[in-house]
Amino acid sequence: MPAKHAHHHRHRNLLTGLAFLLAWLLAAPPAAAIETIAKQAILVEVTTGEVLFEKNADQLMAPASMSKMMTAYMVFERLKNGGLSLDDTFPVSEDAWRRGGAKSGGSTMFLEPGKRIRVEDLIRGIVVQSGNDACIVVAEALASSEKAFAEEMTKKGRELGLKNTVFKNASGWPDPEEVTTARDLALLAERTIEKFPDYYHYYAEKEFTYNGIRQINRNPLLYKDMAADGLKTGHTEASGYGLTASAVRDGRRLILVVNGLDSKKDRAREPERLMAWGFREFNNYRLFSAGDEVTKADVWLGEEKKVSLVIEKQLLITMPRNARPEMKVTVHFDNPVPAPIANGAVVARLVVTTPGRASVEVPLKAGAEVKRLGLFGRLGAAFKAILWGQSG
Repeated sequence: MPAKHAHHHRHRNLLTGLAFLLAWLLAAPPAAAIETIAKQAILVEVTTGEVLFEKNADQLMAPASMSKMMTAYMVFERLKNGGLSLDDTFPVSEDAWRRGGAKSGGSTMFLEPGKRIRVEDLIRGIVVQSGNDACIVVAEALASSEKAFAEEMTKKGRELGLKNTVFKNASGWPDPEEVTTARDLALLAERTIEKFPDYYHYYAEKEFTYNGIRQINRNPLLYKDMAADGLKTGHTEASGYGLTASAVRDGRRLILVVNGLDSKKDRAREPERLMAWGFREFNNYRLFSAGDEVTKADVWLGEEKKVSLVIEKQLLITMPRNARPEMKVTVHFDNPVPAPIANGAVVARLVVTTPGRASVEVPLKAGAEVKRLGLFGRLGAAFKAILWGQSG
């Protein structure tokens, strides 16, 4: 092959190689991408509400014992509003013992029929030991029956925004009509943490001894060095192994829900991996504090030449750490802004864009009132604009 043809051939190969490389780079998933063996999953940054990862998050699934979070929520709510105290006692019925006790084959607090149990012990029996008997005792005490209590749970869930969750009992005992989603469980966990700071600590307890029987919390993340402080495991034949978990690191709180795992070993490994990924790959960036002036806008026919554009609330953005340099912040408004302008009127919007993520939009308000010029002032300004192309 002549030398010049060889050169062109190499040049063409180089171009083809670059084209392939470019195509591969464009098609490659972002650095933060991750997969999971869980059938359903969601990972949420609590402060901003940003979903860092989701897989079948709205798919209906059996909650199993993760539904006990709602039973505990109902107790916490009554404690908070004063209708109940930790020292109140509830009776253990024959039914609660038979269906939830030692011989039931399910997780149990080992309650004995005919005894009265302190509410605080029942809470630990529910959240630490996952006792079905404790759930039934609470349901019977707080409603006319467990069925009625489950209806209250469903109603309360709707109030909290759990759109796809239906409870048929207080313990998560298998029932084809008892369904939830990973997204709903994450929201329930978030509401629990947010509303009940005085009672949420029970979820972090690693063990509880009742009736001489010591049981350890089944949440595997509590035993790992990752600042996990809740919440609840679940397991049935139908749903597999699941976990709703939360952890705090450097002022950031993540909530994770996984379900449909094949083994306890998977339930120990997979949540730890996903949670560590969320803390490692993402961060929160405070762009503006509440009340900050973002920029100024020119004013048309106003007593002031410019008006301050102010952000009302703190703007905190969650994004992959490696995407921070590519973030763009722009302000959109009609320039100049026509007077009169009321103090606090929305006159602009701030838009934050990051490649591969949904843009964030927030309103900007006028930081002060700007009155309209009087008639002669307006005429003068209009005349100047016509004559010299000047505005304001």
